[in-house]
Amino acid sequence: MPANCMRRLVLAGILLGISAYTAVAAQTLDAIAQKGTIRIGYVSDEEPFSFKKKDGKPTGYAIDLCGKIADAVGTKVANLKRDYVETTLADGFDAVKSGQVDLLCGAITINLGRRQSVDFSQPIFITGASALLRKDSPDYLMSLFLDKRLAQVSAKPAPATSTIGVRADTTTGATLREALGSDVPKTRIAEFATHQDGLVALEGHKIDAYFADRALLFDLASHAHNPSTLAIGNRLFTHEPYGIALRQDDSAFRLLVDQTLTETYQSDDFAKLLTTYFGEEGPVLRREIMMQSIPQ
Repeated sequence: MPANCMRRLVLAGILLGISAYTAVAAQTLDAIAQKGTIRIGYVSDEEPFSFKKKDGKPTGYAIDLCGKIADAVGTKVANLKRDYVETTLADGFDAVKSGQVDLLCGAITINLGRRQSVDFSQPIFITGASALLRKDSPDYLMSLFLDKRLAQVSAKPAPATSTIGVRADTTTGATLREALGSDVPKTRIAEFATHQDGLVALEGHKIDAYFADRALLFDLASHAHNPSTLAIGNRLFTHEPYGIALRQDDSAFRLLVDQTLTETYQSDDFAKLLTTYFGEEGPVLRREIMMQSIPQ
């Protein structure tokens, strides 16, 4: 083949690759512009990150951040509408992957397994897994999750079998099994469809502890019939960075999302946002999030 023909073929291949990359990179923004709507998926039982108000409208810390991203998209797409799509955690990732939603907002842990099907923003929150217990839960569980020596709690004999609840379709089930290890008395793990179901089972003595991200447990305990009878573990078993799920292979959209988040973190409004949802913990949380954020 003549050298000039070979050069044309190579150049054509490069141009084709650039065109294909550009099409993929801009796909989410193009789709939003074409519809004039950004679709925000959310998990409705992850207060204070994503939940419904009494009027049925979605709200929460993650929802508000997704709203900031929608504002940024709105500077590029005139008359942008917002469509909030309620989903479950299990179905949410498929919705992102198939393009049914553009953003998935909630208490969503970033991990490598999930990144096989979706991409993530930079972290929006940092937490870790622990347990919500009754104050009459078995001593060995109080010792395990409250990091107390058994001498500091009562001397009740350990039951033959205890049960710890977890939310189905989360990363915490496998973590709990590792945390229990072989030295812990026989413990059964029960899965629940919602965190609220787990709280009901805990208060009803059907389980002895409920294992979830600590940030969620504070809010869950506040909805108990008698919060004073419960204790929240102070020992963390995981490092859980939360993020907003996005479609894979879309660098332009992810860059817009991350730029918006960084600008939000650096603004005075961010301190107010954290205080709204996390109260006095706000300043500490801001420092932790800023340490994990992507600089300008």
